[in-house]
Amino acid sequence: MKLDILAFGAHPDDVEISCAGTILKHVEMGYKIGIIDLTAGELGTRGNKQIRLKESEKAKEMMGVCIRENLSMRDGFFKNDEEHQLAVIQKIRQYRPDVIFANAPTDRHCDHGRAAQLVKDAAFLSGLVKIDTYHNGEKQNAWRPIAVYHYIQDYYLKPDFVIDISKYFQKKIEVLKCYSSQFYNPASTEPETAISGKDFFDVLESKARIWGRYISVEFAEGFIANRLLGIDDVMKLK
Repeated sequence: MKLDILAFGAHPDDVEISCAGTILKHVEMGYKIGIIDLTAGELGTRGNKQIRLKESEKAKEMMGVCIRENLSMRDGFFKNDEEHQLAVIQKIRQYRPDVIFANAPTDRHCDHGRAAQLVKDAAFLSGLVKIDTYHNGEKQNAWRPIAVYHYIQDYYLKPDFVIDISKYFQKKIEVLKCYSSQFYNPASTEPETAISGKDFFDVLESKARIWGRYISVEFAEGFIANRLLGIDDVMKLK
């Protein structure tokens, strides 16, 4: 299966927190989208590996994406080395996305920046024909996406562009509620974390409103590009 967009996250829920609105919008537009989580988030304070995998599958169904996979890398300890790059390259060549979404280049959680660089490096290396990878016993063809865009996470980073998600923001919140072990859940007796408080959804809303204001819409999500962006029609810029 060829995908239009492939979103990578260091942990289940990374993608949803930062760009679920963009994914919901592009699914409705008819694009084929997939999500690959590098780890199961097993070091997280709340929940466990099994719970988080079930939650991520539920979120996948709600968003309507084509595939969701987990590479089972070690939460907290995966590296940007040949072994891990080849695992990501294999998936890029399998799904041949035109666009990749990846973690923020720098963030509160050390896994996020490391994942961002890992995916960025793998996306480039995936286009080199002398790197051999295999899927189901068959050698894969080289494939390099057109672009890698980094979604923005906990730290404020200046976006290079923002996407109007006004129509999809409320559903994004419903998607996040699939992760009942991680986000606000009044019935939970587990320890509080940086994202489990009721005000975390308010923070997400505030960020989305600020970015939306820049382009005169209600809500938006921001992305960082690795290169200059080109346009064909200046009249289509908001």
